[in-house]
Amino acid sequence: MSILTVCSGNICRSPLAEQLLRQGLSGVADATVTSAGTIAMVGSSMAPPSQVLSARYGATDAAAHVARQLTADQIVEADLVLAMSRDHRRAIVEMVPSAVRKTFTLREFARLVAEVTDEDLADGFIPGSKPFSSAVAVASSFRGIVAPADSPDDDDVVDPYRQSKAVYQTSADQLVPAVRTTVSFIERAASVG
Repeated sequence: MSILTVCSGNICRSPLAEQLLRQGLSGVADATVTSAGTIAMVGSSMAPPSQVLSARYGATDAAAHVARQLTADQIVEADLVLAMSRDHRRAIVEMVPSAVRKTFTLREFARLVAEVTDEDLADGFIPGSKPFSSAVAVASSFRGIVAPADSPDDDDVVDPYRQSKAVYQTSADQLVPAVRTTVSFIERAASVG
C-alpha cells in the first residue's frame, strides 16, 4: 500500500500529512507514505512551524524531511494520492490523467470515507486484488453519492506558508481530523479480504 501526499512546496502541508499518516499507519503491514510538491522547494527542510506541529501530534521524523518535486512516476506508483487542495489535485490529474480515480484532496477523501461502511468495503472487494486497491475504488464510487462540502474550499487545507503561527495551526486543525479519518478507513480496509 503506497500513499502519496502532495502540496505546493513540500515543506508545510504534505510533509505534515505524510508524517501523521505514517505514524497512524505504523501497525498496518506494508503501508508506505511519501510526499512531494507541485512546485517543490527541492532539498529544503520542513518549515519550522510545521515541524513543531508534527511533533505536537506525535510524529517523530520531521527533522529528516527533504522536499522533493512531484513526478509522474510517483503518481503512477501510488495506490492513493492525497492532495492538499483542489489545485494540487488538478495538477496531479493533468500530469497523469489515469490517476483521476485514486486522487482526492485529503479532506474530500476523509469526507467520502466517513460514509463508507464495512459492508460497503466487503461488497466492493475485488477478488485477487489488494484490499486497499478495492477500498480506494469504493471511496471513488462515493463521489456523487456523498453530499459535497458546504463550500468547495472545505475540501482544501489552507496554505500556511509564510503566514503566522495561527495560520499554521488552522491548517493543522483542518488536516489532522482528515488524517485520523483516513487512518481509520485504511485500518478497516486492511482487514477486508
